[in-house]
Amino acid sequence: MHEQSIERTGAVKPLLQGRPSRSIWQTIRQKGSLYLFLIPTIIFLLIFMYYPAFTAVRLSFYQWDGFGPERWVGLRNFERLFTNSVMLSSINNMLILTIARILIVLTTPLLAAELVFHLMSDRWKYWYRVIFVIPLVIPDVVTYLLWQFIFNPSVGLANVLLNNLGLSFLSNEWLGSHRTVLLSLALVGFPWIAGINFLIYLAGLQNIPREVLDAAAVDGATGFRRFWLVDVKLIMGQIKLLLILSIIFSLQAFVLILIMTNGGPGYSSMVPGLLMYEAAFQDGRFGYACAIGTAIFVVIFVLTYINMRYIQPETEHSPS
Repeated sequence: MHEQSIERTGAVKPLLQGRPSRSIWQTIRQKGSLYLFLIPTIIFLLIFMYYPAFTAVRLSFYQWDGFGPERWVGLRNFERLFTNSVMLSSINNMLILTIARILIVLTTPLLAAELVFHLMSDRWKYWYRVIFVIPLVIPDVVTYLLWQFIFNPSVGLANVLLNNLGLSFLSNEWLGSHRTVLLSLALVGFPWIAGINFLIYLAGLQNIPREVLDAAAVDGATGFRRFWLVDVKLIMGQIKLLLILSIIFSLQAFVLILIMTNGGPGYSSMVPGLLMYEAAFQDGRFGYACAIGTAIFVVIFVLTYINMRYIQPETEHSPS
């Protein structure tokens, strides 16, 4: 009891200052055999992850068609990023889709996780988790093709449903009109619940101590008040994680657009990732494509650093 009281008051720190600290090199020598098991993983990371990334950064300063000799062009590839009207339009489209994805990730999966978490029956909790997770086994390409059919202007479910409800004036060429194409792409996956986002939120809610929930109930924090004042604050770590993951995914994504619209109509749904793909594998401008990839990497790195460094949930402690 006496030692615990000393430790709680912080008086134990001077007693521990005289103990010799084990250096990192002593730890490595004593457990060196364990570090040897990491060598294969490190080698694979260097070969298949870091080497291609550094090569792409280097090639962004060259003009290269993928076969012939490389020709140094300096910052010319990057200059084209900010003078190309198609690139500027694609950046605007990317920002719109990124904002839409962030709003989706921060709302519907969280609400679904809250509803499942507050179910009284553990059996129903299990089955709802299964129902929401099953769509993960469906390939993304299949999902995209299904939604492409839904937005078909003649036989697609969207226009057929609107016509049957007497709302034919809302029928549209969803993927063929520059006014509705971005909205249609944002609607893909509705109601946006199934997947990893739901599981991450549910895991965060299940990690809240039962004592905290009981204390909130005693204090009268129920319903939406408890959700906003207790649950949200205690899962800010999960919200922070999904926020940065959503930004990273949105800045890099182009497969959905490639399959459903190929950047059209015109360039109404073009994004930088798709421009990078076309520049490399259709036009043979690998240097310019690497410049686009390098620019995307810099933006993601800056946003990730800001998120990790300055957005600190109350339940996390910044390193000293």
